Amino acid sequence: MRKSLILTFLLSATALFALSQQEKPLDPFEEAMKQRQQYLQNFGILPGDLFASQGEELFHAKRGPKGKSLEECDFGLGPGKLEGAYARLPRYFPDTGKVEDLETRIVSCMERIQGFKPEVIKRDEVVALTTFVASKSTKAKIAVRPQHPAELAMYTLGRELWYTRAGPRDMSCAICHDNYAGKRVRLSPVMSPKQGLGSEWPAYRFEEDRMYTFENRIQFCYTSVGIPAPAFYSEPQIALTMYILTEASKAGHSFQELPFFTR
Repeated sequence: MRKSLILTFLLSATALFALSQQEKPLDPFEEAMKQRQQYLQNFGILPGDLFASQGEELFHAKRGPKGKSLEECDFGLGPGKLEGAYARLPRYFPDTGKVEDLETRIVSCMERIQGFKPEVIKRDEVVALTTFVASKSTKAKIAVRPQHPAELAMYTLGRELWYTRAGPRDMSCAICHDNYAGKRVRLSPVMSPKQGLGSEWPAYRFEEDRMYTFENRIQFCYTSVGIPAPAFYSEPQIALTMYILTEASKAGHSFQELPFFTR
């Protein structure tokens, strides 16, 4: 039922987006708010909320070879405690001996608690679960503060990746997000970590008709400038997330309404 509703939304999104293109171009934020309102008027619910609902069903379902739910997964505040947990990730977890972001933590819990083998874990389920868990940190103040040696090492790696120039355009994250902070690339506004970059993910992008997690967004940045993107759940993904959200924490930013709705 949930999947059919989501499919209906995705098919309808194209029509709504096409409608917007027939009118005078709007400011990207105003355009997103207009599309958001159209969804609410037509369906009474936003697409991102359906993904979160699907994730909630998956979270509480007893699945996998061990027949367990993810209610036993500790996201840093205790097993099954989700309120505000996303705002403190990435962090070091003693049970895996690794620094994990939300998506990596979900995967490691699916493997350890539910008994799934890595090769059978579906990306769309991780996206839905990520959307659900993150929704419990709506408007929460971002509180990523590296203290454990492994967290500090991950932050240092993330900062190095942020400034590393690569690819055919000799680009780095900093060239775009620091040098052009407050401006636009094409129609998209550009933010630096100190301006709150990262506070809006996961988000439903109506232009793409799909949910974007933080890791999806990092992959998009890499591919858009011609650099091979880091794999999902990889160390570069976690390191960049650690750096971006640590800087956002220092600047006192909070998450948007999650899942966010954007262009």
